[in-house]
Amino acid sequence: MIKNNQHILNRVHVILDAAVIIASYGMAWFLRFKSGIFPIDAWYLSLRVYMSALIFIVPGYLLLYYMFQLYTPKRVQGRRLEAWHVIQANTIGFMAFILILYVRHQTNFSRRMLFVFLCINIFLEILMRNVIRMFLRKIRSRGLNQKHILLIGYSRAAEQYADRILQNPQWGYTIRGILADNAPRGTEYRGIKVLGRIDNLLVVLPQNRLDEIVITLGLAEYHKLERIVKMCEKSGVHTKFIPDYNNVIPTKPYTEDILGLPVINIRRVPLSDPLNKLVKRVIDLFGAVVALVIFSPVMLGTAAAIKLSSPGPVIFKQERVGLHNRPFEMYKFRSMVVQNTDEEKKKWTTKNDPRVTKVGKFIRRTSIDELPQLFNVFKGNMSLVGPRPERTQFVEKFKEEVPRYMIKHQVRPGLTGWAQVNGYRGDTSIKKRIECDLYYIENWTLGLDFKILIMTFFKGFVNKNAY
Repeated sequence: MIKNNQHILNRVHVILDAAVIIASYGMAWFLRFKSGIFPIDAWYLSLRVYMSALIFIVPGYLLLYYMFQLYTPKRVQGRRLEAWHVIQANTIGFMAFILILYVRHQTNFSRRMLFVFLCINIFLEILMRNVIRMFLRKIRSRGLNQKHILLIGYSRAAEQYADRILQNPQWGYTIRGILADNAPRGTEYRGIKVLGRIDNLLVVLPQNRLDEIVITLGLAEYHKLERIVKMCEKSGVHTKFIPDYNNVIPTKPYTEDILGLPVINIRRVPLSDPLNKLVKRVIDLFGAVVALVIFSPVMLGTAAAIKLSSPGPVIFKQERVGLHNRPFEMYKFRSMVVQNTDEEKKKWTTKNDPRVTKVGKFIRRTSIDELPQLFNVFKGNMSLVGPRPERTQFVEKFKEEVPRYMIKHQVRPGLTGWAQVNGYRGDTSIKKRIECDLYYIENWTLGLDFKILIMTFFKGFVNKNAY
């Protein structure tokens, strides 16, 4: 039933896409030649000539949409990814059309009209898909258009998968139960019960009432995997496998194919690519220079306030651990009274810490004390965006207490980062910070860097956890 519904939905999608393409093309023609917005040449081609091109445009664009996976189920796919696929498909279609016109020497066919068509079609396609998405999520949240799932194996992976399904009813998944050998029948997790042993699968599968089977075996039971997969594939039920080692393997593993043998690298680090590293460094240099110019009045005023309010140097230097575990001197505006180096190393700053000066309290809360780190960025010790660097003694402590802590040193530390814009600054959970740092390291893109910088401006400067 679910499969039939998906086929119907795909057909509706194709029909609506074709209608949107035709409507966008017609609107583009009207805006170009009849609206008075653009100047008209006396020799422009007739409406019939332009409309005849739709014979090739409509199937061509529908094929591109298929190639960019715009007709695959999107229960858990994000809106931004789908919108990006729409933009990619339309841009390639536009460029291909221009190339064909050039090869055929069709100089009278309005390129301006095609550009207007590109813009309108992208807008309407994204709008249409979001309307469909909202409609489907609404009916799924009411218990309709559901996919019925059975979990095989009780493990951390089973619990984490169930958590996500229950938190997102709009995805349209219903977990019927769990078959497991390592938990007694009747064991319950958030209302989902263990129905029996894994061998009961031989009874359940022939009934053909399931849409998906999700294998969530624990690490100790992986020897059963091959037998379970064979049973599922023999029945024809769509099967997924959620590994119970997600705390080791990242969500986007770097895979290799060695003559048909799959190899999964434990850590995917996009910034290990020389080109990515070079692009990020160029942006860091440019951003640091621009920021130093923009914030120079603030930095000069802060330096004067520190000098007048308490004795001691304006700039405070502190050893931190950076790229490849190498120590470096990080610069900050001094926000505390001058103290013995050994004393300063003993602890973090706490609420109402008597060491913090009046000026220091303000510049710490507003993150102005971090501005001298722009010189660290310029020198290459740091990046504008990355995991925050920590003091040597705390690195030694955390690497024993927090799993995967040292992975953060595979990239340059940052002035701001994904953890900071998500509220994990100051006296907050180290484990949560590391989770954010690992997400950033494994999913780095220039777009993510720009997103973090923008979020820093809106909610990253004022730090309620800075004492």
